[in-house]
Amino acid sequence: MSYSELYTRYTRVWIPDPDEVWRSAELTKDYKEGDKSLQLRLEDDTILEYPVDVQNNQVPFLRNPDILVGENDLTALSHLHEPAVLHNLKVRFLESNHIYTYCGIVLVAINPYEQLPIYGQDVIYAYSGQNMGDMDPHIFAVAEEAYKQMARDEKNQSIIVSGESGAGKTVSAKYAMRYFATVGGSASDTNIEEKVLASSPIMEAIGNAKTTRNDNSSRFGKFIEIGFDKKYHIIGANMRTYLLEKSRVVFQADDERNYHIFYQLCAAASLPEFKELALTCAEDFFYTAHGGNTTIEGVNDADDFEKTRQALTLLGVRDSHQISIFKIIASILHLGSVEIQSERDGDSCSISPQDEHLSNFCSLLGIEHSQMEHWLCHRKLVTTSETYVKTMSLQQVVNARDALAKHIYAQLFSWIVEHINKALHTSHKQHSFIGVLDIYGFETFEINSFEQFCINYANEKLQQQFNSHVFKLEQEEYMKEQIPWTLIDFYDNQPCIDLIEAKLGILDLLDEECKVPKGTDQNWAQKLYERHSNSQHFQKPRMSNTAFIVNHFADKVEYLSDGFLEKNRDTVYEEQINILKASKFPLVADLFHDDKDSAPATNTAKNRSSSKINVRSSRPLIKVPNKEHKKSVGYQFRTSLNLLMETLNATTPHYVRCIKPNDEKLPFHFDPKRAVQQLRACGVLETIRISAAGYPSRWTYHDFFNRYRVLMKKRELTNTDKKNICKSVLESLIKDPDKFQFGRTKIFFRAGQVAYLEKLRADKFREATIMIQKSVRGWLQRVKYRRLRAATLSLQRFCRGYLARRLAEHLRRTRAAIVFQKQYRMLKARRAYRRVCRATVIIQSFTRAMFVRRNYRQVLMEHKATIIQKYARGWMARKRFLRERDAAIVIQCAFRRLKARQELKALKIEARSAEHLKRLNVGMENKVVQLQRKIDDQNKEFKTLSEQLSAVTSSHAVEVEKLKKELAHYQQNQEADTSLQLQEEVQSLRTELQKAHSERRVLEDAHNKENGELRKRVADLEHENALLKDEKEYLNNQILCQSKAESSQSSVEENLLMKKELEEERSRYQNLVKEYSQLEQRYENLRDEQTPGHRKNPSNQSSLESDSNYPSISTSEIGDTEDALQQVEEIGIEKAAMDMTVFLKLQKRVRELEQERKKLQAQLEKGQQDSKKGQVEQQNNGLDVDQDADIAYNSLKRQELESENKKLKNDLNELRKAVADQAMQDNSTHSSPDSYSLLLNQLKLANEELEVRKEEVLILRTQIMNADQRRLSGKNMEPNINARTSWPNSEKHVDQEDAIEAYHGVCQTNRLLEAQLQAQSLEHEEEVEHLKAQVEALKEEMDKQQQTFCQTLLLSPEAQVEFGVQQEISRLTNENLDFKELVEKLEKNERKLKKQLKIYMKKVQDLEAAQALAQSDRRHHELTRQVTVQRKEKDFQGMLEYHKEDEALLIRNLVTDLKPQMLSGTVPCLPAYILYMCIRHADYTNDDLKVHSLLSSTINGIKKVLKKHNDDFEMTSFWLSNTCRFLHCLKQYSGDEGFMTQNTAKQNEHCLKNFDLTEYRQVLSDLSIQIYQQLIKIAEGLLQPMIVSAMLENESIQGLSGVRPTGYRKRSSSMVDGENSYCLEAIVRQMNSFHTVLCDQGLDPEIILQVFKQLFYMINAVTLNNLLLRKDACSWSTGMQLRYNISQLEEWLRGKNLHQSGAVQTMEPLIQAAQLLQLKKKTHEDAEAICSLCTSLSTQQIVKILNLYTPLNEFEERVTVSFIRTIQAQLQERNDPQQLLLDSKHVFPVLFPYNPSALTMDSIHIPACLNLEFLNEV
Repeated sequence: MSYSELYTRYTRVWIPDPDEVWRSAELTKDYKEGDKSLQLRLEDDTILEYPVDVQNNQVPFLRNPDILVGENDLTALSHLHEPAVLHNLKVRFLESNHIYTYCGIVLVAINPYEQLPIYGQDVIYAYSGQNMGDMDPHIFAVAEEAYKQMARDEKNQSIIVSGESGAGKTVSAKYAMRYFATVGGSASDTNIEEKVLASSPIMEAIGNAKTTRNDNSSRFGKFIEIGFDKKYHIIGANMRTYLLEKSRVVFQADDERNYHIFYQLCAAASLPEFKELALTCAEDFFYTAHGGNTTIEGVNDADDFEKTRQALTLLGVRDSHQISIFKIIASILHLGSVEIQSERDGDSCSISPQDEHLSNFCSLLGIEHSQMEHWLCHRKLVTTSETYVKTMSLQQVVNARDALAKHIYAQLFSWIVEHINKALHTSHKQHSFIGVLDIYGFETFEINSFEQFCINYANEKLQQQFNSHVFKLEQEEYMKEQIPWTLIDFYDNQPCIDLIEAKLGILDLLDEECKVPKGTDQNWAQKLYERHSNSQHFQKPRMSNTAFIVNHFADKVEYLSDGFLEKNRDTVYEEQINILKASKFPLVADLFHDDKDSAPATNTAKNRSSSKINVRSSRPLIKVPNKEHKKSVGYQFRTSLNLLMETLNATTPHYVRCIKPNDEKLPFHFDPKRAVQQLRACGVLETIRISAAGYPSRWTYHDFFNRYRVLMKKRELTNTDKKNICKSVLESLIKDPDKFQFGRTKIFFRAGQVAYLEKLRADKFREATIMIQKSVRGWLQRVKYRRLRAATLSLQRFCRGYLARRLAEHLRRTRAAIVFQKQYRMLKARRAYRRVCRATVIIQSFTRAMFVRRNYRQVLMEHKATIIQKYARGWMARKRFLRERDAAIVIQCAFRRLKARQELKALKIEARSAEHLKRLNVGMENKVVQLQRKIDDQNKEFKTLSEQLSAVTSSHAVEVEKLKKELAHYQQNQEADTSLQLQEEVQSLRTELQKAHSERRVLEDAHNKENGELRKRVADLEHENALLKDEKEYLNNQILCQSKAESSQSSVEENLLMKKELEEERSRYQNLVKEYSQLEQRYENLRDEQTPGHRKNPSNQSSLESDSNYPSISTSEIGDTEDALQQVEEIGIEKAAMDMTVFLKLQKRVRELEQERKKLQAQLEKGQQDSKKGQVEQQNNGLDVDQDADIAYNSLKRQELESENKKLKNDLNELRKAVADQAMQDNSTHSSPDSYSLLLNQLKLANEELEVRKEEVLILRTQIMNADQRRLSGKNMEPNINARTSWPNSEKHVDQEDAIEAYHGVCQTNRLLEAQLQAQSLEHEEEVEHLKAQVEALKEEMDKQQQTFCQTLLLSPEAQVEFGVQQEISRLTNENLDFKELVEKLEKNERKLKKQLKIYMKKVQDLEAAQALAQSDRRHHELTRQVTVQRKEKDFQGMLEYHKEDEALLIRNLVTDLKPQMLSGTVPCLPAYILYMCIRHADYTNDDLKVHSLLSSTINGIKKVLKKHNDDFEMTSFWLSNTCRFLHCLKQYSGDEGFMTQNTAKQNEHCLKNFDLTEYRQVLSDLSIQIYQQLIKIAEGLLQPMIVSAMLENESIQGLSGVRPTGYRKRSSSMVDGENSYCLEAIVRQMNSFHTVLCDQGLDPEIILQVFKQLFYMINAVTLNNLLLRKDACSWSTGMQLRYNISQLEEWLRGKNLHQSGAVQTMEPLIQAAQLLQLKKKTHEDAEAICSLCTSLSTQQIVKILNLYTPLNEFEERVTVSFIRTIQAQLQERNDPQQLLLDSKHVFPVLFPYNPSALTMDSIHIPACLNLEFLNEV
């Protein structure tokens, strides 16, 4: 692209500036080929002519578009050069207060000189697990990337932190280690991560000091390796140190301090344990007062000293060793304050023996005072022949003293580092490590010495490694994207490194000069000039012979050679060291032992083949004989540096470059000169240059398409392949193919191409804007013209109207005057006429009144005479009538008396006649015959019993004879003893016999009572069946009455449909009746098998109980019931009562089925009400049809029951035959065939009597019903009961007592029917109300569906289809669940009945065995009737009994192995109810051990299940609901009145009686809290990966968000259709899943509200925290997306009726943040509006969002710094917390409100799927 295209008018450029380094300017005219200068306008409107040289490429740098300014990654800039980098850093640092910025793989960190709230635990958790490009730049992001790559690639990592002093290296390294300690906590209880963090305050105390540039400057370099195991938990650490600045111990520059530990120890000198140190304030010691100021503003040395001691204790340093360390440090201070006196000759010195500091020094180190006093002032010279002791001058003594002090401190420093490594050492196997390197950055001062030389040498090595790594990454990126690449030329500093470390390099020559006896710094400098004068990286200064210049990668540095040799030798006199070795303190002697070198060095390299952390000494282990042969400092540093580079090359490096913004330590003050100097020195610009040499700008096809689709043509957009679209667009826009490359997933651009595309995009928008403005202005002018024209027409219209109205007014006035005159004349004439007329009328009225009064008086007189005549005639007529009536009455009385006497006489004669008696006797013939038959039967039975008695008597006689014989035999042997024994035995037998008789009487009384109760129960069942019959008839009549007004055609169709449904319902009902009959028959068969005998009914038993024609209980069934009652008396009360319980349960099942039919009938009634009304004729036809259908239905059902009854009888007879055959076989083996045949005969006779009784019942019922009808229809029947009654059977008169009894029964029946009718009317009214409620519910459902339909219409077609499918799935799922529940219910009943059948079959077998045993026993004993102990059958009391050995099985089946799916369709929280019923039985039996064991096992089992399924939401919610319900049950039935207010009387019976389980309730409450927290944790774990993508990144409103370049750090979700991409519907679906599970499990609604409140808080916290940490998310479009997403979540809450949970209130900070992104941010009023609106956001959060606010296009504006300052000023009064991020781990305290259950324990049924057959219902 030519310069004329780039440098056009309005193009902005950068030009050099001496003050600001670079300055922005704008072209005022286009550049043309051949121009020698550019016309520029500066920002202050100054015009400047800037010279250019196009041939030599001397043109100003182009400025990036504003849309790219402030980017997180410098490589995202289109124009990559120094001014662009500097400006971007400045804007982010000053305007947005962002101290971190990416530059490719480098994190640039600018020291803010202010504590920022961005390093808390919440920020660590926010960055944990995130990709490096997903969040704003941060040191935590680099640490997370290293941690993630270590786990993913299984390769060691390293973080290299560099920068000059005061740039923040140590703080950055400390935060990185804190991140690793938090995220990768130790796997055991060793708390190794705390020890790693504890090493920081120790190293800062002994290795950091205050300098002019930094108050906490690290004066050494360190490399910390943090070891991890296979699970990536911290297991240990190791530290290596480099180049401690020992000279600071004895010398500090002005306004600097010594190491912190000296001042900390002086600040704590007043403590009792430090009295022996003899310390005072720091100003009193020479080594601490050198710099002048001994304090640091804002730092408390005493508090820091306490932190140092705590850290030493945590690392395992004993108190004795700590005291020894502090003694050594104090001795150094005393040594520096020793006063040295010079002698007169000047060649010798002396120290006063009374010197207090020297005494303290010797006593603290445990050495001899005299020896140290002597050798501080003397030295030993050793020659080949002899040894000399020589005095030293004052300067030599001072130097020797300072060298000793430095050496002591260096040795102590090395010992502490070694001890820290031992404390951080671990025996576990190390899998990988992450190293953190904190080392000096490049340094250049006015005077540079040996320390700066070593530091810059290390930075040269690090820069070389950095360059090669960056180059390698660039090549890998190009190869991965499959684009051609050429070798990128980058700066290689290997020649400079060779100059320093190669053979005969600077360090070799320095070591060689140190070995020369009289070597000097000047000689060494001369050797350098001679050897390296031709090197391009070495220069000799012009004005000096003792300095040299090295051309480093960052800058040229001039080093002064003075002191190089001495610092490299690091000489300490051996005599002084020997004195220290002889110390009486072990620690002091150990510091200077022979196997340790005197010079400090770094740790040696670890064995790389071993995976463990090897702790080795920081000094070489080579024993040297004397000081001349020890290794120099330069050699040691070079060796340790090479080992460090080997370590770094074996790891994946991550770079952090720390920048110092200014030298004054001012917060958020940016000095461009200092910043540029450091950017050049740290290699950031080199990174930019390497990136710019290739393809620095990289876009995915998806992002490029979204950003630049405005540049595409319509025909290009028809292509579905975005990749081809991007290729065709780029080829048309950028002509030079070398300016871009198409990769596999990305498009690569040369530098400046993105800016060119942005310019084209802006031009496109500008053209569109002009077009829009043109159209709008034209429209406005047209509107203005139309408005003016309309106004003109309106004025004309009003003027013309005014003139017309004035003319009309004149005409109206003229006409009015004429009318007025006419009316006045007419009025005058009318008044005269009225006067004459009025006088005439008055005269006429008076005359007419006189004549009228005269006529009235005459009429009045005539009327009075007529009244007198009327009353006289009436009196005469009444007198005549009374006389005639009295005479007629006398005649009637006489005649009636005569007729009555005649009739009485005839009746008396008839009563005495024989014919009447015959007629009376005919009615009794049947009864006489029946009584005769009964007498015959009784005679037969008596005969049979007599035979049995004779047989028994004969057998008894035989036994008596046998006994007599035995008695005679016994008498012969033992006459006296035997007689006594027999008498006693007879007496005991008699006693037992009497006792048995008394028990029999008691049992007979109980039997009679139970028999009465059973009869009463049967009567109740008949009554209930009658109610159901009447209700059915009433409903049928009501259905017919309500369909009177239906239309003819629709009525016929609806009636046919309803009839069909009715027939189906009837068929289903008949099938159920049939099933009931079959089950009843089975019961009868089993009962007959158990019955050993049968007793006949009494003949006079009343049979009115069976007077019913109800379909559910027929006459045959009543007969069966009577049989059952008789069998109760025969087979034993206990067994019969158990069987009758089954019968009553079956009757209960029939009632349930009848209720179900009733519900179906109600639904049928509703359907018929909705049908249209028909005509009267067809209505009558429909009525007849329904009545016929009902009659047919009743007859069909009656016939079916009769046939079923016959079938049952046949089956019963066959079963009896089979039993008889079996019994015959069994009895033949027992030699007793007669007894069982006798029982069969009795059974046969009982059946015959039963048939006779049935016929009598039918005859009597027919007579009663006909008599009742006759009585109601008769008109002449007299109420006298003594009169002759005409019965239906006139030939056979019925007894008077029977008739009276029948009459009373009919009256009672009528009253019962009236009561039923009233009850049915009430039930009908309730049913109508229920139907109305259903109609209202259906209306609400229809409204909701209409709303849903309206919302669906707003969605896209694909979304509509998906929504429709979801709705259909939900509907089908609900129907499926209903059907499943019905099927399971029926299966459960079937299984239950089968199980009972098996149980009774087993009981029958046991009974037969017992009877056989009893028969064998009766052979040897006297014949007595078997008496069974009665057990009164009770209802289920809601208790479950189990054996102690079944407790483990109960817990396994009910808790540990239970799956929630097994209980779908049953009562919610069923396990809780079952457990309580077990607890209740244990309480009932007062078994405290059983209660304790069961509760403990239950709690432990629940914990075990939750531990096993710690990530299963359904299982956790299932046990949360069951635990809460169990807790509620323990409260509800505890007996505490406070919990029993809502109980029913039945529930109060189920309360615990013996135990107070308050403590267990507390344990269950705690367990519920734990389960709730686990539930929240699981739900958060499922939701958290979706939140950021769904709430911030996904485009809920399509096309709203824009795309901006992201640079080297690509966002993980920027790729289209990414694996981790979620939409809002995913969250809603997950929420629906949660809500469905919680509701299905029966969890309390209050807890459900709390769950979703917690989840919505988590959504709010995670979203807001990400918003606060992501610059790309803070835009107007993101605010719109957020508001839409929040509204959708609120709508979901309302739809689920969860809006009262407070979840919306928890979202308030996020709502306000979204509103803040959309509000206007310019004026003072805007600031006030923001402050009043954002009440839930803290000041820091508001300012952070405003700083992060980023426009997505050129037409938006950034938030100005002044506006942010205004916001801060207005929010100063707020007392907000200092925390920036919300605590996403915060959990609201959960409340479990008391929620009693409405269910009673006896209504709970246990499904067979639980396999709890061992539980017995009590």
